[in-house]
Amino acid sequence: MLSRRIFIAGAGTSLLAPVLPAHAHDADFRLEPRFEPQSVRFGGYAPGTIVVDPRNHYLYWTETPARARRYGVGVGRAGLAFRGEAVIRRKAEWPSWRPTDNMIRRNPARYAKYANGVPGGPGNPLGSRALYLYRGNRDTMYRIHGTTEPESIGRSVSNGCIRMLNAHVEDLYDRVPLGTPVVVLG
Repeated sequence: MLSRRIFIAGAGTSLLAPVLPAHAHDADFRLEPRFEPQSVRFGGYAPGTIVVDPRNHYLYWTETPARARRYGVGVGRAGLAFRGEAVIRRKAEWPSWRPTDNMIRRNPARYAKYANGVPGGPGNPLGSRALYLYRGNRDTMYRIHGTTEPESIGRSVSNGCIRMLNAHVEDLYDRVPLGTPVVVLG
């Protein structure tokens, strides 16, 4: 596995940590401090609810009626993002991935070669963990997942899923049980 130095901008320290290769990016990755996990004042949702604010690129996991753990995320670009309510019905470590049929139709040059899927592991676009969003018993095909493109955190660039740094999605994965409600603001 490749390792890269992760710098927390403004923190004055660096951590050497294993990070998934990010499609041939050689530069050191710098995460803005506001996207680091932190406890913040947050209300209006029952404890245990995940709330995603795509406009500001944050995911909140409500811990109490007035506090949440906030993470920075990358979200879907205009017209592709998930909105509304869902429930986490499945969780996976080092998940496999297959582009949706719509992704293949929109961009066959990029996605058709993956039509048979990509096994889980360091080169997989879903990263180290995935939380699968369902409405009722129907898989929405949207996920909260890790990423091989850490520079996408804080941006609207994905095909609709909610991306997190692998270390951050691993932290969230360990905190949330199956059945966790998810609200993605419009």
